[in-house]
Amino acid sequence: MLKSVNRFVLLLIVLCISSAMVFAGGASEKSASIDVETPVSHDDLVAAAKAEGNLTVYTHSSRTTKIADSFTAKYGIKVDVTQLSDSEMIEKVSKEALADLDAADVVFCQDGSRVYPELIMTGYVLGYTPENVQGHIIDAQYEDPLVWEVINKVFIYNDENATEQPITNVWQLTDPEWKGALQFKDPFSEAVNMNFFTMVTREDWAQKLADAYYDYYGKEITLTTPNAGYEWIKMIYANGAVLGKSDTTIAENVGAKGQSRTLAGLFTLNKLRTADAKNLALAPAYNVVPFSGFMYPAYVFITSNAKSPNAAKLFIEYAMTEEGWVPFNTMGDYSPVDYLQDNSEDPLTLADWGTQLIYEDYQWCAEARADVEEFITSIV
Repeated sequence: MLKSVNRFVLLLIVLCISSAMVFAGGASEKSASIDVETPVSHDDLVAAAKAEGNLTVYTHSSRTTKIADSFTAKYGIKVDVTQLSDSEMIEKVSKEALADLDAADVVFCQDGSRVYPELIMTGYVLGYTPENVQGHIIDAQYEDPLVWEVINKVFIYNDENATEQPITNVWQLTDPEWKGALQFKDPFSEAVNMNFFTMVTREDWAQKLADAYYDYYGKEITLTTPNAGYEWIKMIYANGAVLGKSDTTIAENVGAKGQSRTLAGLFTLNKLRTADAKNLALAPAYNVVPFSGFMYPAYVFITSNAKSPNAAKLFIEYAMTEEGWVPFNTMGDYSPVDYLQDNSEDPLTLADWGTQLIYEDYQWCAEARADVEEFITSIV
């Protein structure tokens, strides 16, 4: 019943926002003049982009500035980059689109549970797939909307004294042995973590968790919640999960050497890049049943109120070339483009991780996250 109410509320919100947008003569009117479908040759696109002048980019990552610098050096187009949190990003883009302000041209953003209803369905952002990317996306789930990068968060443990991987089934983390030993960022402070918990409650993943419970304990799970996904969340929290403020701090807490017990965390794999420099003992847990963590997308869009739409197209095209991808070609960051799969730091490819991790379904998260938030609030 609650899920159906949430779907209705979501639809009502979208309809109200869309109606206000049309009444204000804002994003819908201007976006009609931005053609994201007709193919344009690279040379013609460069000429049109240079004629528009400066470009403004909103992003989730400070490394986008490095792309901007090399883009400016190549094409002579100045790029202003602003880094924003997921919530700030969505609210800022929405307000500016509704008011038809000349603000961002390109948006790199996360949190599909809000991007879908608040930016895509309202028409505040437009999907654009550059010609150099068409036919090169490795999986259809990364195409619509276009995914710029995929980031993963993995169960990572302190391997200073480990002779073998200590986690092979996620239900182990609910056992007394792991009480107070698992750390992750508070999902109320980071949307992608809440989306992960939302995903484990989806029917298919809940069933996989039920099967994993049987494999581990040799008996069927007894539910006190709607499904095994909710049950796992409840038991993780009941087992003293430690909620951190940042993945960096969690990585340092888990990986510190000289500890008397093995700790584990669920945090971004890219923290392993600095593990040696920080003298941390960290190793990812591979092939955990039924998942080793999760991965989530960062999308790229042109805004409906873009003042430099051609420069925006050129920037997205450039960002998805080998030259543009350089700042993100590191462990823990993955391109969905087939010619950008060479990452010597990570033994696994995006396709490999795809078999081990839960991938964020933005539509499911948009529909069901409120239920999960309410549930977690009730158990903490």
